[in-house]
Amino acid sequence: MTSTKQNYSRNNRIAIDKLSFDFVIKDDIKFDEVTSKPQDGCYCYGMYIEGCKWNYETHKLADSDPKKLFVELPLLHLLPVMDRVTPEKGTIYNCPMYKVLSRTGTLSTTGHSTNFVVWMELPSDESEDKWIKAGIACFLALKY
Repeated sequence: MTSTKQNYSRNNRIAIDKLSFDFVIKDDIKFDEVTSKPQDGCYCYGMYIEGCKWNYETHKLADSDPKKLFVELPLLHLLPVMDRVTPEKGTIYNCPMYKVLSRTGTLSTTGHSTNFVVWMELPSDESEDKWIKAGIACFLALKY
């Protein structure tokens, strides 16, 4: 993620600390149908979400199906944007992304957990409180 920002920063002569990611969900295409890299940013796939699902019709988070704990998220385009404005409350859920299921890690010297990756903005019609109470989170791996 840092190298994606660095490449964008160097190509556009922008200070890297002015960049943040826009999380664009590409649910109209599967990862194996991608034939070229994006002009800016990068594509990510293989992430999972716990406690809810992605609704491909509304393009937003939705309640999970019965007996389905984890669901694969669609292709994600991490797009660096300069001086990005955070979307309004009520239109997104700031979903924590972890490396593994345990959600725990050791505190590094920077004061951050070694398991936490990033806060990912996912579109939602529901209040953020609903998803927080449900314990919704994204994971990069379901084992280990």
